[in-house]
Amino acid sequence: MTLRRQLRILQVYAAASFVVAAFLSVTAFTQTQQRIDELTVQRLNVVDANGTLRFVLSNKDRMHPGVMDGVTINRPRPVAGMLFFNDEGDEVGGLTFTGTDDNGRRANAGLMFDQLKQDQTVGISYNESNGQKTAGLQVWDRSDQPLSDLIKGLNAANALPEGPQRDEAVKAVRAKAQPGPRRVFVGKNADKAATVSLADATGKPRLVMTVGADGAASIDFLDADGKTIQRIPASK
Repeated sequence: MTLRRQLRILQVYAAASFVVAAFLSVTAFTQTQQRIDELTVQRLNVVDANGTLRFVLSNKDRMHPGVMDGVTINRPRPVAGMLFFNDEGDEVGGLTFTGTDDNGRRANAGLMFDQLKQDQTVGISYNESNGQKTAGLQVWDRSDQPLSDLIKGLNAANALPEGPQRDEAVKAVRAKAQPGPRRVFVGKNADKAATVSLADATGKPRLVMTVGADGAASIDFLDADGKTIQRIPASK
C-alpha cells in the first residue's frame, strides 16, 4: 500500500509539473507575440543572435559614442537619434538631431553614411547657428586607413589631465589624420544661394554653379588657388 501510494503521488506530481510547464510555455509565447501600443525608453539596443550590436535608438544623454574595430571612442555625444552598425559591430552612420532656442538659436540634423572602417562619405545635413543656415547633400573622399588608428590616438590624448598638454596632444593626433576632403556639395549656403560645388582631390572647389538669393545665376571655373578663371555669364 505504501508503494502504491508513493507511485500515485509521483504520477500526480508529474502531471502537475507538465501542466505548469505547458502553461508557462504558452504564456511566454503569447508574450512574445503581444502588441505594445506605447513604449517609453531612454535607449534601445538591437543586436544579432550572436550579440553583435546593430542598431541604437537613444536620447541625447545615452547615445552611443561610436566604435571601430572594437575600440570605443572616448567622447560625449549629446545628440538624439539612431545609429547603425555593420556585421563587425563598427558604427556605419545614422540619423541625429539637435536644436535649441536657449542662449542663441542653434540646430543640427544629419543623415550620414560611413565608408567601411572610416568616417562619413555621403551625408544630408542641416545646420543653423548665429542666424546662418546651410542645408544640402555632401560627398567626401576618405582614406583606406582604418579610423580606429585615429580613435586610439585620440583616446590616449583625451586620457591626459585637462590642460594645455592634453590640448597639444589632441592637436598632434589630429594633425596626423588622413585628410577627408569634401568633393561635392549640393544645397543652400549661408548666403541663401542655391549651389552646386565640385571640388578636386584636395577639397578645393573647381566648378561652382550658383543661383543667388536675388535670382542671378552663374557658373564659375576656378584654379587650384581658388581664383575664377572663367565665368558664365562673363563678368562685366
